[in-house]
Amino acid sequence: MMKKRILLAISLLLALSVMSSCAYLPLLGLTYGDTAQNSGGFTSLTDGAAATSSNDTGDTVTISREEYERYQELSGVLEMMDIVDLYFYEEVDRKDLIEGAMNGVLSGTGDPYTFYYNAEEYAEMWEDDEGEYAGVGMQISTSYLTGICTISRVFEGGPAAEAGIHKGDVLYKVEDMYVSSANINDAVDIMRGTPGTDVNVVMLRGEEEMEYVLTRATITVNRVSSMMLADGIGYIQLYEFAGDCATKFISAADELIAQGAKGIIIDLRDNPGGWLDDAEAIGDYFLDTGVLCYLEYNDGTREYYRTKPGKHDVELVILLNENSASASEVLSGALKDRADATLVGVQSYGKGIVQSLIPVGEAEGMQITVAQYFTPNGNAVHTIGLTPDVECELPAGDNGMYEFGDLADPQLARALEVMQEKLK
Repeated sequence: MMKKRILLAISLLLALSVMSSCAYLPLLGLTYGDTAQNSGGFTSLTDGAAATSSNDTGDTVTISREEYERYQELSGVLEMMDIVDLYFYEEVDRKDLIEGAMNGVLSGTGDPYTFYYNAEEYAEMWEDDEGEYAGVGMQISTSYLTGICTISRVFEGGPAAEAGIHKGDVLYKVEDMYVSSANINDAVDIMRGTPGTDVNVVMLRGEEEMEYVLTRATITVNRVSSMMLADGIGYIQLYEFAGDCATKFISAADELIAQGAKGIIIDLRDNPGGWLDDAEAIGDYFLDTGVLCYLEYNDGTREYYRTKPGKHDVELVILLNENSASASEVLSGALKDRADATLVGVQSYGKGIVQSLIPVGEAEGMQITVAQYFTPNGNAVHTIGLTPDVECELPAGDNGMYEFGDLADPQLARALEVMQEKLK
């Protein structure tokens, strides 16, 4: 390994010596001998069952051949880190290199849903799940085709709502940064912060630029909205499967049934999914004993999510769109297969795979895709999605940014018509 490094260093020296800006680059005393060590400090291993590593204090560590060979597989990464230490034009924190390598390991899967969280990202992820954070109270929908970032929700009582920002406004600028899909995460990081501090944002409403100074506050995320939409028909919009959403959903359904609802429209449009356990709890409300869905792992084994005895017998219509994904599709597929739910809208996203969150190191974590799921009738969802029973697309130019319960929304109005037919 050291021979390779010396050759690489000599090559670098020869290459650099012909550049006008640098005539000489020292090799910093690199040497090698018959028992050369790699950057992990391991002696060469022949027929023995273990390898031994020593440091300058005389401590030794014995590892198995299998472990030694695993470290050998990473020797190229360690070599690259050493080269950065020696030759990169600026000082680089080794922790940053390690974090980059960890990101690279998971990106090698080719799966966009498998990735690494550094300590800050991991803490923020759990903070988001708790439903409380310090910010301005907006949810943003991003188009990676157009780059446009549109406000999809304004949380009631938050700074954005009090300033008059509306659903459907386009986030144009945060402080001095023009916002697009490429830097939306940076924009969100800027808008979050200490309660009581200000942040400047610019919105587009049509062609008009609207400037706001928003004072950050503690935001409580509302994941469920509900109302009676018509006589005997309740309406629940579930925004994501996280936090206390299942408890709030069940409370809303109980209240609607108490008000005389014989049918409930469940709106899962733009719901990206979340925890599978929440889909199971909500499905259990409408289903008797049976399968909600099943997971299939890479070894072919299956895990079944099941509902318990007892159900609330109401008619169901489910609204879906192209952004309804994951747990939204699990719940919709189960209610279609087992509760005669009617799906209205357009083809759903098609994320039929399940991820697990695993802590890594002291405070970091990773998300990894572990299984594919199927509906109770054995239908695959991944890359396919769910096909609506009643197709209803938005008219051309309609961005779908309607306030909750607004029957000017053509998809919601169609869902109401379907429910009224079902109740006849």
